[in-house]
Amino acid sequence: MGIKVINRIRGRISFEGVVRLIADSILVNVAIITSLIVRLLYIVAVGNPDAVIDYQETFWQYLQAYGRSGWLLTLICLVIFTLSGFYTYGRFYRGRYKVLIVVQAVSMAYLIFGLLGYVAQGTLLGTIRLGFLKEMLNFPAGALILAWLLTMFLLVAARLWASVWKNVVRSERRLDERPEDRKVRHVLVIGGAGYIGSALLAHLLEKGYRVRVLDLLLYGTEPIEKWLDHPHLEVIQADFRQIDRVVEAMRDVDAVVHLGGIVGDPACALDEELTVEINLMATRMIAEVAKGSGVGHFIFASTCSVYGASDQMLDERSALNPVSLYARSKIASEKVLLKMADDHFAPVILRFGTIYGLSGRTRFDLVINLLTAKAIVDKEITIFGGDQWRPFVHVDDAARAIMTVLETPLSIVRNQIYNVGSNEQNYTIRQIGEIIHQFVPDAQIVNKGADADRRNYWVNFSKIHQALGFSPRWTVEQGIEQVIDAIQTGKVRDYRDARYSNVKFLTEEGMFRLERRENGWAYELLNESGAGTRVLVDL
Repeated sequence: MGIKVINRIRGRISFEGVVRLIADSILVNVAIITSLIVRLLYIVAVGNPDAVIDYQETFWQYLQAYGRSGWLLTLICLVIFTLSGFYTYGRFYRGRYKVLIVVQAVSMAYLIFGLLGYVAQGTLLGTIRLGFLKEMLNFPAGALILAWLLTMFLLVAARLWASVWKNVVRSERRLDERPEDRKVRHVLVIGGAGYIGSALLAHLLEKGYRVRVLDLLLYGTEPIEKWLDHPHLEVIQADFRQIDRVVEAMRDVDAVVHLGGIVGDPACALDEELTVEINLMATRMIAEVAKGSGVGHFIFASTCSVYGASDQMLDERSALNPVSLYARSKIASEKVLLKMADDHFAPVILRFGTIYGLSGRTRFDLVINLLTAKAIVDKEITIFGGDQWRPFVHVDDAARAIMTVLETPLSIVRNQIYNVGSNEQNYTIRQIGEIIHQFVPDAQIVNKGADADRRNYWVNFSKIHQALGFSPRWTVEQGIEQVIDAIQTGKVRDYRDARYSNVKFLTEEGMFRLERRENGWAYELLNESGAGTRVLVDL
């Protein structure tokens, strides 16, 4: 079972809260009146046949009981309801917890009223008489119990009906309107506590978006600790392979940013079946839930690793040549998403370059961060081969690229693929080592021969720059300085710690939390996503 961490919006009663308060007062009075009528009918129907009952007098007594006690009971109920958050933060409770709060509040209100009546009758205080209060609290016991049950039923039913009706209306409206017509205010970030996600979170909250994060929190809450108390953030701790939790997380959102998955060639190679399930099968399920929920704005994090090994300049139209399971799983996911695209579902694929720099959940299994850390700590810059090309992009710029897509009219970005980076940050591994050496001159560059990693790609990023006006703000040099500062100031104490490496963490600590499930169709699509693949995209 996942743990849901919800940052509730607390504050004064809004206009909507006042309307709810008035509605609740009406429901309480309906329950009180109904209970008195039922009690009166019961007396008429099954009263003692040997007793002489003045039904007209009994009717007036019950009417007077309502006049004397109804307003006080209603007032007590509304005070308890308000203190229980019915009209402020409690409106954001969901499901069984909301029902439990209603039942507790109603029971408390009726218990207080009954206890006051008990005291007023002198049972507890002996000879003390409370005069007018005794008359005001003189309410038929049988009717009081029935009113309590009816009030609980009516308040729970009203809230359930309001929730169902709101969801039906919202779903119908979403299905009828195109995503272009919907302003993005509420964003679901799957994998929001990860490397890119923790960087994206800051940008979204600073821009005033409401954000819901769905994350297993394998690395704990530390990556997003500073935002946990933010009033616009809701965190659901759950495995995004659980369809019920995905459906729950998808409620009321306008856009989905899917960053979740097993990331990196070594981590994916640990368990092929698990990688296929998490990176491919779960992606299709999440997209289907989004599409069925009327959420058309869907941003998917892919990778430039899909280009594999090539000596040519590569852009979004180039044939793909994956050399790893990680890349093939991303290609297959891209194909699934673009095949699902229609007027109401608009996926956008972002192929990120090799990322560097610090975020809430920094990684040191990526080339720039790793080589810089080794230079500072081990005084050695270890290079394998060195002639292979890589495109680089800072993690903060990766987050900014997502923000750019979110804030660009969907008519421009729908069904598009964008390489994320800049032409200026294409470097060979040897060049990266030399740049690091300039900052850490006492470190030695050590070339250990050919690398088993066959990836080699020089990527063109002109499309995202020309179409969306996106350009990175960070340079490789600035990123290296950032990592050096983090290590020298003690912000990062041991770059070798397993939490900084996907493959180390999964091997040593995290794999037991990721159980494999049945796969089915996924391998066929995965096998189709090999060398020479092209993912169709409207350019």
